[in-house]
This record gives sequence, C-alpha cells and structure tokens, in this order.
Amino acid sequence: MREMEFFSKMNGTTKSPPGVSLFEIGWSWLGAFLGIAAVAYINYNKLEQSDLVMIIGSFGASAVLIYGAIKSPLAQPRNLVGGHVFSAIIGVACFQIFSPQLWLASAVAVATAIACMHATKTLHPPGGATALIAVIGSEKIHDLGYLYAVVPVGAGALIMLIVALLVNNIPKSRRYPEFWL
Repeated sequence: MREMEFFSKMNGTTKSPPGVSLFEIGWSWLGAFLGIAAVAYINYNKLEQSDLVMIIGSFGASAVLIYGAIKSPLAQPRNLVGGHVFSAIIGVACFQIFSPQLWLASAVAVATAIACMHATKTLHPPGGATALIAVIGSEKIHDLGYLYAVVPVGAGALIMLIVALLVNNIPKSRRYPEFWL
C-alpha cells in the first residue's frame, strides 16, 4: 500500500502550463542571442590570447531563465549573480580540497552549492553547473583558481544581466526584474 502512495506522487498535481505567444518566443530569442553573443564575443575576440575565459556552459541555462522565464524567482538578478558567484567559489574550493577524487569533489560541489544558494536566497539552477564546471573544467579553468568566480562567472553574469535589463524592458508587456533583493 505504501508503495502505491509513493508512486502516485509521481502523477503530478497540475496540468501543463499554456504555451507562450510568438511575441514572447521572439523576445526570448532576441535576449538570449544578444546576451550570449556579448559574452561569447568578449571570450573569442578579446580574451583569446589570455589565460582568461568569459563563457561557460552554465550561461546557456541562465539565458533560458533570464530571457525566457523572466518572472521566475530563479531568474531575478540576486539569484543570477549570487547563485553563480557563490557556486563558483564553492566549486573551486571543492576542486582544491578533493581534487584527487573528482567524483567526490563533483558531488560535494553541486550539493553544497545548492545548500548555499538556498541559505542565501540565491537559488539559480545553472549555479549547480557553475560549481561542477569548476571541478570538471579544463586546465585553463583550474588555473584561474578563485578568479573563476570573478571572470568568467561574475563578469559574465553581469553582462548577461545588463542585456536582460535592456532587452526585457523594451516591450510594454515585459518587465524585468520582479525584485532585486
């Protein structure tokens, strides 16, 4: 009987939300294009000869939130910047402490990043990937040490935030952010 209760929880409790309009799809596309383009342009045209990087995979997931789900609490500026930066710091620390055991460093980094984001009210799902990238990233990422939390993570998140503030507020029907702190 208990097993049936457990599995019945997996049925869900609500219906799928309605689709979005072509207008919303277009603005989400434009914002994501401009935000990622700005960060990628700096990465490939300004930092290519340096040891710095500007773009990381978790920014793709952030783009979904800050350009496509702008009302979500997970997409707000505090969550975007704080979630990424706290997670980056945690990821670097876990790599440095547990690096001989990358499986352990990976698990501790992501789990601790989630706990920290909850505790600081900065939950941003791509932050989990930011912590993981600090552990499993390239030698170039590892060589940055804690600078990883500043560039690419902090600077990239701020660039994407600026684009989100500009693009998301052009149409009268869109407003971003919902809150700052």
